[in-house]
Amino acid sequence: MCSPTCSGSKKGGLKQAIGRSRGGLTTKIHAVVDALGNPLRFKLTGGQCHDSVTGYEMLKQMDLTKKQVLADQAYDTNQILQLIEQQSAAPVIPSKKSRRKPRKWDKETYKERHIIECFFNKVKHYRRLATRFDKLASSFRAF
Repeated sequence: MCSPTCSGSKKGGLKQAIGRSRGGLTTKIHAVVDALGNPLRFKLTGGQCHDSVTGYEMLKQMDLTKKQVLADQAYDTNQILQLIEQQSAAPVIPSKKSRRKPRKWDKETYKERHIIECFFNKVKHYRRLATRFDKLASSFRAF
């Protein structure tokens, strides 16, 4: 689980989804997209919340049967890999450098991960979203 500040226990962080990270006060947008780049799910968290925690929660709510899950190295945790394999899906996640025994992954399939990067590039062109004009997470999410 995230730290208490990530879960919003201090100064209304849950209402605002704003957290302190190295760059100052930030918001992370976690998204799951399909093969065409259409968003299936997204969640807002504070900037200090780790990607793998929120990623696990989002993947746990989905049916991944006979699908491929493409993600970057931040999602290379045993918990996420077990969840993907339990649902008969194929993980296409490169191993972290800290893994003692690197796992094998399909580099050609991993190249399709650019679709999520394109999705975030399109989303960040909206000035209102990129600069976080909305203070409350509910209105930011609604936009």
